[in-house]
Amino acid sequence: MLLPKKSSEYRTPAVSSQRRKELQLFERKSGIKFRDIELLNLAFAHRSFANESSQDVDNNERLEFLGDSVLGLVVAEYLFENLTDRAEGDLAKIKSFVVSEDSLAEIARRIEVDSYILIGKGEEYSGGRNKKALLADCMEAIIGAFFVDSGFRPARKFVLRHIVPEITKVLEDRHRKDYKTLLQEHVQKTYKTYPRYNLVKKTGPDHDKTFWIEVVVNEKSYGPGKGANKKEAEQNAAALAFETIHRNVKATKPAKPAKAAKNEKAPKPVKPPKPAKVEKREWNSRSSESSPFRKRP
Repeated sequence: MLLPKKSSEYRTPAVSSQRRKELQLFERKSGIKFRDIELLNLAFAHRSFANESSQDVDNNERLEFLGDSVLGLVVAEYLFENLTDRAEGDLAKIKSFVVSEDSLAEIARRIEVDSYILIGKGEEYSGGRNKKALLADCMEAIIGAFFVDSGFRPARKFVLRHIVPEITKVLEDRHRKDYKTLLQEHVQKTYKTYPRYNLVKKTGPDHDKTFWIEVVVNEKSYGPGKGANKKEAEQNAAALAFETIHRNVKATKPAKPAKAAKNEKAPKPVKPPKPAKVEKREWNSRSSESSPFRKRP
C-alpha cells in the first residue's frame, strides 16, 4: 500500500498566513480537504514560478504526472462499472473526452484554479493564468497531490464529484457544443441580428460571486443562466435559449402523413356507381294517333 508522504519530503513553496487562508478558501470551493496544505500549495506551483523563485522549490510537474494516472484509473473504473452495455471502443472515446485538456480546463475554471496558480512574471504577462494547457495540468497536479496526501479513496471521491458531470455531457452529446456560437449563428440566420446578454443580478460575497445573466432574442428573454463568472453565466443562458427555441420549432412543425408499409398495397380507389339507364320510348305516328290525349277534329 502506498502511504501518503509528508510535505517535508518535497521542496514546497513557503505558505504565509495570507496564502494559507487563500488555500483554505479553495478547499471549501472545490470540496477538498488536505491534511498537509503545503502539498496543495505545491500543486499550484508552475515551473515558471519555481524557476524565478528565490527559494529552492519544486514545481508541480511530478504531481501532474501522478495525477494524470489517478484520473485515468478513476474514470476508467467508473465507466466500466456504470456503462455495462458499452463496448470497449465506446468507453475509450468517452474517457478521452472527459480527461481531455478542454474538459479539465473547464473544471479548473469552475473551481477558480486560475486564481490560485503560482506562476512567474513572464508567464503572467503572456496570459498564462488563462491558458487551457496550464489549467488542465494544474488540475492533474491537484489530483496527484490529494492522492499523495490522503490516499486513493478521497482522491477518487474528489475526481468523481467534478468529472461525472463531464461524463453526463458526453452521454447527452453536449460536450462539444458552444451554445453562444450556436445561438448567434441561429439568430443571425433567422432574425438578421445578434443575441443580447444582460446581467440580471450578482449574489454572494466578493470572493465567491454568482452571476445571473439573461439573453434577449428577437425581443424575447431567456434564462437567466448562472455561473461563477460572466462567461459561464452567458454560456448557460445561451444553452437555455438555444434548447428552448429548438424545442418550440420542433413542436410547431406539421406532422408528416404516415407512409404505407413496403409490402402493404395501397387500397384501390372506389369507383362511384354508374347511373341507371333510362329506357327511351319510341313514339310513332300510330301510337300518337291512338293516344287518348290526341285532339279529335
